[in-house]
Amino acid sequence: MLKFIPIRAQAGIVGFESPATEYKELGLDLDALLIEHPSATYIGLAQGESMTRDGIFDGDLLIVSRAEPVTDLCICVANLNGVFVCKRVDIRHRRLLSGCPRTPPYQLTEDDDFQIEGVVIRSIRIHKPLRQTL
Repeated sequence: MLKFIPIRAQAGIVGFESPATEYKELGLDLDALLIEHPSATYIGLAQGESMTRDGIFDGDLLIVSRAEPVTDLCICVANLNGVFVCKRVDIRHRRLLSGCPRTPPYQLTEDDDFQIEGVVIRSIRIHKPLRQTL
């Protein structure tokens, strides 16, 4: 069990009060905090730079839910012609959008084998390499 310090940390460390003043020992479970539907959730690893404008960077962990409804322009993990991709799904125009302005939208056609595998509900930045590979 992790201990939780209920403070909001500012990016600029100025006048940062001691975390111990508001320290509470809570039974915190990251699964319970981040995942609403454990049986319908999986974790993936982001590769590439195409979603950086959406805050997803190479090496980030993606928490993907199959229980979350797919809505227009949500970020999804999908299987496109046998390759897993992480993109915004433009449902109305049947396109996949990346967060990179250099990457044009991908227009889905009838010939594409396309299936949404889940909605990205969280991404977690990895600042130091994982001890084990996924």
